[in-house]
Amino acid sequence: MPKLVRIVSFALALIAVTGAALAQPYPTKPIKIVVSTSPGGITDILARFLGAHITAKTGQTVVIDNRAGGSGNIAMSEVSRAAPDGYTFGFANTGNIVINPFLFSKLNYDPLNDLIPVGPIGTVQLFLVSNAARLPAANIKDFVAYAKANPDKISYAGAGAGTTPDLAWHDFARRAGLKLVVVPHRGTGPATQAVLGGDVQITFVSMGPHMAFVKKGVLRVLGAAAPKRLPHMPDVPTFGEQGFPGFVAETWFALFAPRGTPKAILDQINGYTRGIHDDPEMARRMASSFVSPLPMTQAAFAALVKSDATKWERVVKESGAKLD
Repeated sequence: MPKLVRIVSFALALIAVTGAALAQPYPTKPIKIVVSTSPGGITDILARFLGAHITAKTGQTVVIDNRAGGSGNIAMSEVSRAAPDGYTFGFANTGNIVINPFLFSKLNYDPLNDLIPVGPIGTVQLFLVSNAARLPAANIKDFVAYAKANPDKISYAGAGAGTTPDLAWHDFARRAGLKLVVVPHRGTGPATQAVLGGDVQITFVSMGPHMAFVKKGVLRVLGAAAPKRLPHMPDVPTFGEQGFPGFVAETWFALFAPRGTPKAILDQINGYTRGIHDDPEMARRMASSFVSPLPMTQAAFAALVKSDATKWERVVKESGAKLD
């Protein structure tokens, strides 16, 4: 009988300890965020902002793990295979999630089904810019008219097959009925330099790195591919305002989790992605990088990912772009 009492007592103690462990609030250990780019770019910078914010709120270390390469597929493939326990997330941009599935014929994971959208941090819009001295057009309407009248005098500086700027150009050219020469370059940097040098007349850019050239009058901004006018460029009309309703080309930066991650954890982490915008320092840094805040619930962001996938699937197929 004493032996039975001891066994029962031990079992009850074990249950109590286990219950206490299970009752510990999440997180109880460091969290890893796998980033789809190398250190230093805007994707990495925003991931580190978010990591610092989560650490401040939870007291747990957030480890940033940069896994560049494969247009983000290396990083996101790793996240898709991670345990769905709330201790591994991926930080990605639009192209990694809703464009890659249509650019690559074979992927070892499905970005749209193996990953769960958690929440975005912000978004960067594209602007159509021209060499102010080489193109006599002040806005989108003037540009379209001039391009149709002088198709042999204008070319577009491409940033590379399958890039968001090139896909945006393809979509806009189709809507506007333009057939201009695309001069390919290896990235947005060389493409912009070609426009600055006057070798090519126009290209799509994100505004942060190029605002100095706009202020100097070298680059002219023709329109913002945004749903509404932006606080940092209030005088620049959107494409929608200039006769192309619904034309939006922007890149969001967001957190994703392996499929199967508990909803309670997704909701908690989503709260951090939204709460980060209450930090004045974060707001200042985002504004200085021309990143627009994008606080969304987990459900709302999942709907955005779905609609963006539908949109970019069409654009990629129409462009014929492939990366394998």
